[in-house]
Amino acid sequence: MLLGVLIVAIITVLNLRGLTESATILSYPVYFFVFAILGLIGVGIYQALTGHEPIQAHASVGTPVMGVSLFLLLRAFSSGCSALTGIEAISNAIPNFKDPAPKNAAKTLLMMGAILATLFSGIVFLAYWYGITPMSDQTVLSQLGSNLFGRHIFYYFIQATTALILILAANTGYSAFPQLAFNLANDKYMPRPFKIRGDRLGYSNGIITLGVLSIVLIIIFEGNTESLIPLYAVGVFIPFSLSQTGMIFRWIRTKPKGWVPKLVTNLVGALICYLILIIFFITKFEKIWIVLIFIPCVMFVFHKVHQHYMDVAEQLRIDFTVPLRSINTTDNVVVVPIAGITKVVEQSLIYAKSLSDNVIAVYVGDSPQAIAKMEREWNQWKTGIRLVTLHSLYRSIVTPLNKFIDTVKWKADQTGATVTVVIPQFYTKKRWQSLLHNQSGALIKASLVRHADVVIATVPYRFKK
Repeated sequence: MLLGVLIVAIITVLNLRGLTESATILSYPVYFFVFAILGLIGVGIYQALTGHEPIQAHASVGTPVMGVSLFLLLRAFSSGCSALTGIEAISNAIPNFKDPAPKNAAKTLLMMGAILATLFSGIVFLAYWYGITPMSDQTVLSQLGSNLFGRHIFYYFIQATTALILILAANTGYSAFPQLAFNLANDKYMPRPFKIRGDRLGYSNGIITLGVLSIVLIIIFEGNTESLIPLYAVGVFIPFSLSQTGMIFRWIRTKPKGWVPKLVTNLVGALICYLILIIFFITKFEKIWIVLIFIPCVMFVFHKVHQHYMDVAEQLRIDFTVPLRSINTTDNVVVVPIAGITKVVEQSLIYAKSLSDNVIAVYVGDSPQAIAKMEREWNQWKTGIRLVTLHSLYRSIVTPLNKFIDTVKWKADQTGATVTVVIPQFYTKKRWQSLLHNQSGALIKASLVRHADVVIATVPYRFKK
């Protein structure tokens, strides 16, 4: 489990650094794996044709196998279908092919199918010829390599390339999911941050999200592939089935030239995909039942996100037939909460006066003595700005300030004026120094967010020492 988490973390970091765009680097594990397996098959067939005696004698073709039922065959068929859940990578990457992209993608898909068929047929033959049986602690490739080459360099080369190709297969999702998230975000079914590209032009938020969720799944299932692979396969064959069904409806609706053979092809594909799904749910329901809960929940979230964006667009849409409302700026009210007479307050008051002549400084005191002192110093300062003092019995600044702004806002609404709250905020030279000061400005801003149509402006004052 820890190794799986580490590998996912490494793949995530590499994709954030732009590994997906480096096709040359990613192609080497593929070449090494194909070379290793073809070498294994070639040596195995040569030894079989030259009379090499297998370690375990194989049964003749047609020999009945005890205990094999239809249910077991369907279960094996569904497990084998998991090996096909990678062909969609080429379909998803058609825009990345050189022109003519569809033809080049089709050729690549045929080539991949031929290679897969060759490797799979060779491994099945050798496994049968050498009497390889399933083992809980060793794969079929490991047993074949050990029988043919012993535990020497080529055996470890096969194991290493197999591990690399599996890691590369895991990397496929990092090119598909971020693009899918981008498309859904573009259609307003996922949050807009999924549309943002990082400094390496990758959809960083999609990559990070995929990495985090993958690690969570590995931890929940404790890295058990027997539980994860069926879940993954169902997650792939559901969109396979839906895409085939969508193409069927498209051919029926548009009926372009030569559409009948295409319709038949997609119809056969849809039937096969739905059959695989049915077999999965019958034979491995105890491992994939969570999909029946997860997918409706995701669809619900998607529609809620979409509805939110539609509501936001409706509220932000401008009616061009209505002219822009004119406001007399002298009616605008600018409120400046102050905690004392300082350089920070001075800078904020100067900015407030540049917005309107109607500026009100508000001081919240916790005692009559503190309020009297502030009023006395304010009169000495001679700012020309009206000071309003509020008494807080419980040393709370936010509550009395909110009540005052509610009153000001109510009066401003009568004339259509705007209420602006200017908050003085100082910033220390070093981050740790900010821990030595209270965060009253942040608390005031957080509380004012609930006020509708109140403008909040922060005037920063940065310390030099």
